[in-house]
Amino acid sequence: MKNQIIIPQSALDFLQLLKENNNKPWFEAHKQEYLTELSHIEAFADALLQELSKTDILETKSGKKSVYRIYRDIRFSKDKTPFKTFWGGSYTRATAARRGGYYFHLEKGNSFFAGGFWGPNAADLKRIRTEFAQDPETFRKILNSKSFISNFGTLQGEQLKTKPAGFDVDHPAIDLLRFKQFLVIKRFTDEEVLNALFLKQALDTFKNMRPFFDYMSEVLTTDINGDSIL
Repeated sequence: MKNQIIIPQSALDFLQLLKENNNKPWFEAHKQEYLTELSHIEAFADALLQELSKTDILETKSGKKSVYRIYRDIRFSKDKTPFKTFWGGSYTRATAARRGGYYFHLEKGNSFFAGGFWGPNAADLKRIRTEFAQDPETFRKILNSKSFISNFGTLQGEQLKTKPAGFDVDHPAIDLLRFKQFLVIKRFTDEEVLNALFLKQALDTFKNMRPFFDYMSEVLTTDINGDSIL
């Protein structure tokens, strides 16, 4: 990998200071520091986007476009602090044939890369569950693979406590059928985030999501008979 973009310690330190001074006067007084650190994150996000685009087709145009705004939407929140205290961003896969999305979250002591389906709509959720009920083993093979376990451990996401409507509680795939979200997450230490090898680790993490994404894309773009619905 030619790109050797490094996230500096100062990028994480700024977030810590912002957490301790989460107010507009402090932020405005340190706006230039914020812009400097943001430029480091955008450069990293752009380098990661360029590398990821060699193996996937993405709609996201640049690292700058991928990074979330630091300003929080506090209109409907009890927490009225105005700023996020993490660097976050995402890449969107292109066209209806490629489902799933990539997300990164950088924060002192709480950095992780994730992907999957945070809030599948009712139709998608029903289609996924129908597939699990008919053939759970194909998905289990992905979840039980060495690369999946070493990177993500287990499938994560909110689950029902009992069973989804229309399925038996004793169904052999009930453990899969209970999922309402389908997420894969890999966490990183601060030392890893600040290391020169982190860009490669981040890329490898996203690339290891592909079997999961490819499976879900196949399911969500076909009917129960395997015929395309696109």
